[in-house]
This record gives sequence, structure tokens and C-alpha cells, in this order.
Amino acid sequence: MKALKQNIILLTILLITISLTAQEVVKKDSIKQNLKFNYKQLIIPTVLISYGAIGIEKIDYLKDLNLEIREEVINDIDGRTTFDDFSQYAPAATVYALNNLGIQGKNNLKDRSVILGTSFLLVFTSVTALKRITNIERPDGTSYSFPSGHTATAFAGAEFLWQEYKDKSIWYGISGYAVATATGIFRIINNKHWLTDVAAGAGIGILSTKIAYWLNPYMKAKIFNSTEDAKTVSMIVPFYNGKEIGLGLLLNLK
Repeated sequence: MKALKQNIILLTILLITISLTAQEVVKKDSIKQNLKFNYKQLIIPTVLISYGAIGIEKIDYLKDLNLEIREEVINDIDGRTTFDDFSQYAPAATVYALNNLGIQGKNNLKDRSVILGTSFLLVFTSVTALKRITNIERPDGTSYSFPSGHTATAFAGAEFLWQEYKDKSIWYGISGYAVATATGIFRIINNKHWLTDVAAGAGIGILSTKIAYWLNPYMKAKIFNSTEDAKTVSMIVPFYNGKEIGLGLLLNLK
């Protein structure tokens, strides 16, 4: 178990290192940044991931805590809802819905799609790696509990919604994080995850989106510098929802 915790801590450090490296690359290339870097932005996701990593050994405590959470939210703790299967995508989808309604966010369609694709790619790789490394048993007895992929996806989308619309109104961000939090709670209610899984998933989701924003100026200058004259912009985005692995296609027709 000691080696397990070391692997989790190493992956956390790796994610943070990627974000710091991205920031340094942006500075060296004198690229205008879309999101100013602040070390304080790493505190919340780091605390969440660390809490999840430290707490995975306390299974008996987590069983009691999960039971209390489920009893507080619903009377029938054996009930199951599919809310979390859909709500995990709601915050990210809201960004596109708002733009279609004429409420413009910070970035255009191409840029925000690249940012979201990068964020989901980071979520997919980190969550999948951690699930394989830890192989923690879920509350329902199945495998690969840590961390929660649904929660990571939801919080990545919530941070995406916040970054795109925080200059418009704080309520966009609050609503996105409320839905993401509800997604995590329902993962516990549905007996699919421990509280530590949900906490770590939230941290990974937030951190992944922050990294995606820090990387975006560099990607625009070095990777997508020839797309201004292109007719289409596309990106293949992997996803993992706790059971299935698949690919999604983002396509922007100019």
C-alpha cells in the first residue's frame, strides 16, 4: 500500500509539473496568455487529490461515511439513478449551449474545443492510469474505484464553464460546480465510489482544465498556427465513464 500511495503522489506531482512546464514554455515564446498563472490555483486540486490518496486505506471509515451520505440524501439507499451518467457532461455542454444562444464566452469555437479536448485527454489518461495502478474495490464489489471518472469529467467541465464565463457572471461557475458536486454525490449514492474517489476525481478534473488553458497559447502558436486558412478543425477526444472507453470527434466547419 505504501508503494501505491507513492505512485499516486508521483502522478499528482507529474500533473502539476506539466502545468508549470506549460507556463514556462508560454513565457519563453512570448505568447499572449488567455489565463494568467497563479500558484494559488494549484492549492484546491492538490488538496483534493492528496486527500483522496491519503484516505484510500481507511476503508472501514469510508464505508460508514458513504452510508451516512447516502442516508442523508435519500431514504432508499438501495435505489439507483442514472443522473450522474448524464450530469457529468452538463457543465461542458452548457458552454456550447450558451454560445449558441448568443452569450459569447472567452474563446471562439475552435479554441474552446481545443481546450476542452486537451482537458478531457488529461482526465482520461490520468484517471485510467490511476485506476490500473490502484485497482481499489468499489463499494459495490467491482474493480477500479479510484478515482471517479464521472466526477473528474464533471469538474473538468465545471472549471471550463467557469473560465469561459467568469467575466460574464459568477453564477455560471457556481451552477457548473453545483452540478459537478451533485454528480460526485450521486456516484456515492449509487454505490459506485468512495468519498476519496470523488474528491480525487474532482481535483484531477479541475487541474486538467487549468493545464489545458495554460497549454492553449503554446498549442495555438506551435501546433495550430496554420489553421486560420483551413476549412475544418477536428480533434479526437478519448473518454472513460467508469465502464466504457471510447472516442469522440470534435469537428469545426469554417
